Amino acid sequence: MKRLLKHMAVILGIATVSLMATYVGLAVYYHNAFIYGTWINGIYCTGRSIQEVNDELAKEFTYEGVTVEDKDGSRYTISAEEISYQFDFKKALEIYQKQQNPWMWIDSLFGGHRVELAPVVSYDREAFETCFAALPFCQDERTDRERRLEIVRTPQGYELVNERTDVLFVEQAKGAVLAAVEDSESAVSLPDEGCYHDLELTAQMRETLELWEKLERFQDCGIVYKMGEEEIPVDASVVCDWIALDDNGRFLFDGSGGFQLKEDAIENFVETLAAKYDTVGASRSFQSTRGDVVTVEGGLYGNKIDQEAEKAYLTEAFYAGKREVHEPVYTQEAWKKGREDIGATYIEVDMGEQKMYYYVDGVLTIDTPIVTGNTSRRMGTPSGVNFVYAKQKNRILRGANYASHVDFWMPVKGNIGIHDAAWRGKFGGTIYQTNGSHGCINTPRAAMEQLFDMAEVGTPVIMFY
Repeated sequence: MKRLLKHMAVILGIATVSLMATYVGLAVYYHNAFIYGTWINGIYCTGRSIQEVNDELAKEFTYEGVTVEDKDGSRYTISAEEISYQFDFKKALEIYQKQQNPWMWIDSLFGGHRVELAPVVSYDREAFETCFAALPFCQDERTDRERRLEIVRTPQGYELVNERTDVLFVEQAKGAVLAAVEDSESAVSLPDEGCYHDLELTAQMRETLELWEKLERFQDCGIVYKMGEEEIPVDASVVCDWIALDDNGRFLFDGSGGFQLKEDAIENFVETLAAKYDTVGASRSFQSTRGDVVTVEGGLYGNKIDQEAEKAYLTEAFYAGKREVHEPVYTQEAWKKGREDIGATYIEVDMGEQKMYYYVDGVLTIDTPIVTGNTSRRMGTPSGVNFVYAKQKNRILRGANYASHVDFWMPVKGNIGIHDAAWRGKFGGTIYQTNGSHGCINTPRAAMEQLFDMAEVGTPVIMFY
């Protein structure tokens, strides 16, 4: 039994000495290398030297430069090459290794050492200064005193020019970009770094701001005129011209402190709108069936704005601050609103060709010869864009020396209309020049009956030579 115990003691002693030797040996080994369980920037470094780790970290690390974002979202880059950027992890590795205790390597058996180290950076400071000074947002050389705050007139209305907000503090911006380079950061946002500031305002500038707030409310008109397929906003570009100014160009105010309107300002706007969109008697370009584009002037067809009703509406709506799309009131309405008011359903009377056509939704439905007014007797049918304003059957047409019965009568301008003519055996050609009508559009009965049944009151009638 004693011999067994003695034998076990010897074995235990040898094991203890071996473990101690191993522990000491590893401590000595780790004295010039990273201890067990060391991970640096994701690289396993146990037992490796500073130079070995530095070489591998250098392979993994890349830096192309810094991208600088200004307040407008524009981005500009200072490349690493431009500023002779260089990096090295050796110094950081030396510091970290000194912090490790090789005699305590056994602690790593119960948990590793994971760290992130940044390289030591060097660059050409003069080159950096040159690159930074060349950035677009550094080109504004105005002093704080030179930065304006004023109201200006533009084609879009009155606008506020405020150069005293979001002013870049250049030196602060330079510091932020420099810090990004030294930290090897690839991007820096100047707004996020707080590089923009507002300048102090003078008493006069504060008064200008108060005036602008009032002017902005005045110009914020939400009325939109719907003119057919077009929409005409009564926006700042319009209402800015309504404000009365004195001889020095300063705003005039009424007794309640509001802006004084020019005399007849709203009336003039409505009149201008009517001059542009009233089409009764207007000159129109028309694509004829014969192939050419003809100019047709005059006639009774078209839209005509009720100017008095619109002046009353706009005055009330503007002062009430209404925001709406508004279709004007008309004293006369065409089938379509706007300047292109004929549409795709119409009667075309080509008096030069002595032909009449009826289109329905753009499809030619009737094609017939006709006889129009006698030009040799100065009774030629007048040109113009008119419309069917009535439909009658079994009508007696009377004149100074005639009374003619027609089965179908569709007047288009005064006593001039489209009708059948049983007394005629032929239509078309040059008959109208010597044996034409008193001004009406004589039409073969079969075509006239078809037209009478299909065409509605209000249908446009384009008449030209």
